[in-house]
Amino acid sequence: MKYDDYIYDLSRPGRTGVDLPAPDVPETPIPAEFLRDELPLPELSLPQVARHYLRLSQKNYAVDKGFYPLGSCTMKYNPKVNEWTARLPGFAAIHPLQDPATVQGAMGLMHDLQQMIAEIAGFDAVSLQPAAGAHGEFTGVLIMRAAQLARGETQRHKILVPDSAHGTNPASTAMAGFTAVQIPSDADGNVDIEALKGALDDEVIGIMITNPNTLGLFESHLVEVARLVHEAGGLVYGDGANLNAIMGIVRPGDLGIDVMHFNLHKTFSTPHGGGGPGSGPVGVTAELAEFLPGPVVALSDEGDEYIWKQPAQSIGRMKSFHGNFGVMVKAYTYIKMHGADGLRQVSEMAVLNANYMQARILQMGDYPIPYGHRHCMHETVAQGKLAGADDVHTLDIAKRLIDYDYHPPTIYFPLIVHEALMIEPTETEDKETLDGFLETLDRIADEARTHPDLLHEAPVNAPTRRLDEVRAARNPILVRLPSTMVTS
Repeated sequence: MKYDDYIYDLSRPGRTGVDLPAPDVPETPIPAEFLRDELPLPELSLPQVARHYLRLSQKNYAVDKGFYPLGSCTMKYNPKVNEWTARLPGFAAIHPLQDPATVQGAMGLMHDLQQMIAEIAGFDAVSLQPAAGAHGEFTGVLIMRAAQLARGETQRHKILVPDSAHGTNPASTAMAGFTAVQIPSDADGNVDIEALKGALDDEVIGIMITNPNTLGLFESHLVEVARLVHEAGGLVYGDGANLNAIMGIVRPGDLGIDVMHFNLHKTFSTPHGGGGPGSGPVGVTAELAEFLPGPVVALSDEGDEYIWKQPAQSIGRMKSFHGNFGVMVKAYTYIKMHGADGLRQVSEMAVLNANYMQARILQMGDYPIPYGHRHCMHETVAQGKLAGADDVHTLDIAKRLIDYDYHPPTIYFPLIVHEALMIEPTETEDKETLDGFLETLDRIADEARTHPDLLHEAPVNAPTRRLDEVRAARNPILVRLPSTMVTS
């Protein structure tokens, strides 16, 4: 079948979706260099186009459509009032290069958001520039290095990264040109203190630690970890991606964290995924404030207007303009509507839901939880290792969940848990939803023992059957090509 046959099979000559009015200015010929002999644009009616995209949207899974238990991602319900505020003309119709005098409202929102985030996490200063969590990590590592260079400690080049940290931590370290040194976990899922002591020397810039970590556990020794790193002349970076489990309860800055990024698009309501947009502001202690990326929003000396201010030893601009402003508006709305008590309740409910999930899975007995002897925080990490079904793996279980209209949880991460199933229920799901998901896991365990081939073939009810993911990763086809250009 020809390329234009299967891509534009609804197209018919003469069909049109819109009638444009006659131009009220003189017509100008299109420059010859922009003309092409063949441009097979589809000719469709407006209803055909609308129905096509509606059908596509209905095939997609979304947080508004069903339970989305991706671990370490916080795919929770997004209050629609946040979208409404972000679309207000005074926010949506402005430009970042406008004169500050004309955007005082937007700058005031950013200034207040900086202060609110700093207060929530126990820091002295915040920059809203980074565009995502990994971007915030990269920014934080650069701030740590800039501070070490300012002290004249040019020999430092190593970043310690626990094996329970987010996978982007070593990537951010490498991207900044430094060496990542892995620190193992102990039997309780905490950073191994003895291993940490053995890795600390005068070449260490600092440690990047995720708390709660990717095992869904609170780092019980965090204060001691920070003390040891500081005594060795290093700094402590906190990966704040899982802040939704502790906000309103404990402030990372009070535990010894020097610099931390925040995922506004996770913790503060805007579910991420699908390419963004995200926002990864960075908070720091007073000693590191002068190294923040800038400009940041500040009050004038007179205190009567908002201005752009560049920190004294800034690492420079990390993002075009001033960050992803729309996500900032949503986060501001979320924080203001919840208040301090509401944010604490969000954390408490997220932890309650995750521990209910963990307790029920342990009770079911089919899916082992390696660190199930501890209370978890926002997520629990089980294993897709089913007794009596040795040929069934985590991937098979995840694919079968699709047949039951559930988005699979995160799988095969963290890497230190074999056949990992990382499940995060979030605070916005009710008990009935969690029970339905758990009953489905139980049913899949029975299927794995009685009809393993069904799981190997899953999904069988989805619009697309199981894909060759290894081949897709190694040989990606990023655009659809005419059949004459496709090679095997």
